[in-house]
Amino acid sequence: MGELAETINEAVERGAGDRLNSLIAVMVAATATFMALCNVKDGNIVQAMEQDQASAVDAWSLYQAKGMKLNLAEATLDQLTLERDLRSELSADARARLDRKIAEYGAKTKLYEAEKADIMAKAKGFKDDYDSLNVHDDQFDLAEALMSVAIALFGITALTRKRLLLGFGISFAALGVIFGFAGFLRLGLHPDFLTRLLS
Repeated sequence: MGELAETINEAVERGAGDRLNSLIAVMVAATATFMALCNVKDGNIVQAMEQDQASAVDAWSLYQAKGMKLNLAEATLDQLTLERDLRSELSADARARLDRKIAEYGAKTKLYEAEKADIMAKAKGFKDDYDSLNVHDDQFDLAEALMSVAIALFGITALTRKRLLLGFGISFAALGVIFGFAGFLRLGLHPDFLTRLLS
C-alpha cells in the first residue's frame, strides 16, 4: 500500500508541476509579446526624439545666423544714420538716398528681430516635444527592464519550482505592463528616482 501511495503522490506532483510549467509558459509568452510591442513603440519614440533634436539644432543655428544678420544690419543702420547726421554738405538728393537706405535697414532690423523670435519659439517647441517624448521613452525603458527581470524570474521558477519566485516574476511583469501602458497612453507616470538612478 505504501508503494501505491508513493506512486500516486509522484503522479500528483508531476501534474502540479505541469500546471506550473504551463502557467510559466503562458506568462513568458504574454510578457515577451508585450515587451516586443513596447520595444517597437520605444524605437519609434527614439526616432522622433532624434528628429526633434536635429530640428532644434538646425533652428538654433538659423537663430544665430539671423542674429549675425541683425547685428550687421544694426551696424549699417548706425553708420548710415551717423553719416547723414554729420555731413551737413549733403545735397537734398543724397540726403534722400541716405534716408531711404536708413529706412530699408530699419525695416531689415525689425524683420530679423521678428524672425529671431519665431525661430526661438520653434526651437523651444522642439525641445519641449523632445522632453515630452523622453518621459515616454523612459516609461518604455522601465517597462522593458521590468519585464526582462520577470522573464528571468519565470525561467528560474521553472528550474527551481519555487512558487514564490513566480509571484515575484508576476509582480515585475505587472509593473512592466503598467509602465508600458503609461507609455502607450501618454500618461504622466514617471518615477524620477528610478530614471535618475538608471541614467
